[in-house]
Amino acid sequence: MAIDAGGGIIVPTEYLDALGLQAGDGVVLRLGDDQLRIETIDAAIRRAQELVERHVPAERSLVDELIAERRAERRVEAARE
Repeated sequence: MAIDAGGGIIVPTEYLDALGLQAGDGVVLRLGDDQLRIETIDAAIRRAQELVERHVPAERSLVDELIAERRAERRVEAARE
């Protein structure tokens, strides 16, 4: 396998099939430890969810906290107007 002049890499069809990917599908590239890893979007989302689950207690809702923060910010902005 080689990198073409435009920086492209042709991924063998059997690899794409194994990942359930088709032409035009989005992927996530990760660079680290002298490696380039290609992940499906779904795999990247699952990895992020697992990371959050390890560090955020199940009873805590980050969504609810974000909504509360935005509402508080909006109240401050409205008070300035």
